[in-house]
Order: sequence, then C-alpha cells, then structure tokens
Amino acid sequence: MTPKQRVHAALRREPVDRVPIFMWFHPETCTLLADLLEIPPACLDDVMGNDVRMTWVNNNYAMEGIVHERDGESHVDLWGIEWTKQGPYNQVTHFPLLEASPDELRRYRFPIEHKEFLLARMDPVVATADEQFIGCDVSPCVFEMYWRLRGLDRTLLEMAAEPELTGEMFARSADFAVELSEEACRRFPLDWLWSGDDVASQKSMMMSPATWRAMIRPHQQRVFDVGKAHGLWVAHHCCGALRPIIPDLVEMGLDVLNPVQCTCPGMDPLELKREFGGVLAFMGGVDTQGVLPNGSVDDVRRATRRLIDGMTADGGGYILAASHTIPPETPVDNIFAMYQEAGITREEIFDQAARVRAGLAEPG
Repeated sequence: MTPKQRVHAALRREPVDRVPIFMWFHPETCTLLADLLEIPPACLDDVMGNDVRMTWVNNNYAMEGIVHERDGESHVDLWGIEWTKQGPYNQVTHFPLLEASPDELRRYRFPIEHKEFLLARMDPVVATADEQFIGCDVSPCVFEMYWRLRGLDRTLLEMAAEPELTGEMFARSADFAVELSEEACRRFPLDWLWSGDDVASQKSMMMSPATWRAMIRPHQQRVFDVGKAHGLWVAHHCCGALRPIIPDLVEMGLDVLNPVQCTCPGMDPLELKREFGGVLAFMGGVDTQGVLPNGSVDDVRRATRRLIDGMTADGGGYILAASHTIPPETPVDNIFAMYQEAGITREEIFDQAARVRAGLAEPG
C-alpha cells in the first residue's frame, strides 16, 4: 500500500498492511536520528516510514518551523509576536497586543498580505501528493491564536470581563484561519485539513465547557466547515484534558483527534476509543513523558503493542503518533522498539537510509 492508501483505509476502518504512522520528532531528536542514519534531517520522514506529509501555514510556523540553535535567540514573526528559544522550544516573550486599547485591538491587522508566502510552504509537501497522505495545518485557529497576541492571562480574564470585544477578536482570528483554509483547499490536493486550538491544560479545560461552547466553538466550526465543504477529512489538535468537549467536536464533524495526551485526566486512549471509536478516529497516545523516554525497551514494546491493539480493535480508526514531539533524551533503542511494534524493523529503517544515501550520491 502507498502511505496515502494506508491512511485513508485506516480512517475508513478497512484492512491495512500496518498501522499508519505520523511521528513528530523534536528538532534535536531529528538531528540525532539523522546523524545515526547518516542522512539529511529532511529525509527522516521517508526513512522512518511517516505516512503523512504536512506543514504549517498559520502561526504555528513561527512557533515550530523556525528553529534556533542557542537559548536566548529570538525572532519576531509576521503577527508581531516575539519568540525566544527557552530550553527545547520557542516560547512567546512579547505579546504585541498586551497593552492595546479596544480601538487598537480593532485596528490590528492579521498578516493577510503575507498569505502567498505562508501558503508557499505547502509546495514541497504537495510535490509528494501522488503517494503520500497530504495535510495543511491552519492552526492555531481561535483562542490560542488570540492569546499569543494578547497574553494568556489577559485573554482568560477578558473572556469574562469583556466578552463582546474578546469574541470579536476570536472571530477575527478565525477569519484568518478560514481564509488560509479556503485557499489551501482550493489550491492543493489535500487529504485532510488540520485545525488546532489548545484550550486545555494538563489537568482541566482552561475555561468552562459552557464558555468554550459560547465563545469558541462557533468559530472553530467555521474552520471545520471549510474542510467538510471540500470533501476532506478534518483533523484537530488540542493538547491536554479536553474530554468534556469531545462530544462537541464529534457533533461539529471532526474525523481525527490529536494528540490524545494519555497522562491527562479523562484522556486514556483505550477508554476514548471504547466511547467514541465508532464516530471518531485518533492520532497519538504514545507517552512521551513517561514510558518512551524513561522506560526499558520491553516497557516500550509492551505499551506500544497494547496501544495499537486497543486502538485498532474495530479494524482501524487509528494513526500511531506521539502525544508530543519525541524529546531528545529518548533512547534510540526505545524509538526503534516502538517502530518494531508498528511493523517497521530497525533493519528496514537502516536499509531505507542506505537507499536514500545511494540516491543522493547519484549524479544529477
């Protein structure tokens, strides 16, 4: 099966030759694996058997797509947000609308003039569309996009104190995501539209489910509707303990939920599969905080096998993926053990790396 065929079949709960894989590696993990396999980091998806090709066209490009080498290095993105490398990840260190007045908020312009630059990030992804399953990531869409501009604490406060103004800014954040979604769906041979909005912490929702339903759901729905109107699968990313709103996401037409952070309350993957597996597919569930980085090879193999067996008990509806980017402290033997249980051996990975090296060495 081609990767495209494999993912579509799994989402339709049809037989597949192996579980589909879409693994995210921290940039430092990418470098470690690429050095071990003696390949360029850009070839890692091919060598490690990733079945999905996707990139960011909204603000997550600024968070994850720009990589700094040293702590303290910064950049200011097209939205005016300053990001600084702090430990393994870029963090917001300046919120451009933190002190803005209501009039200044309303005058703020999303970077629509840079739409062509942002969408051009899809060009190398689309080049693989004949065989790969292709996605476009338009996240963050509503709440998360706005708090990156206004500040998290202030956004949460003003959801209660200034709901009309905050709702207006949520709508404008979603407008930009909808515009990118419409253009991407018109231009590119997509297999899914990828949405995202982190509205939960590791312990609970950041706001009440009722507030989410009143202020955020209608705008998130508009993004989902674009993918549905174009006949695509719709996938959605939300970290944390979002169990109270999963029924809402199903009602909204969601097809695939990611990342299923199994250490959060209410987010045990097998329990979610039993409750929602008939109407919702899942991508994620590999524990990147406990077992994968800290367990033994046998621990990883047992946990991965239990996860795959449980999540595919109805014949499919699952893509193997980590609950976060795989951190650089993860032993490579544990990574290979996880892949072994997914049907790709260490030997196959090294053989594929050798083929990639040979191809790169050919003249022309």
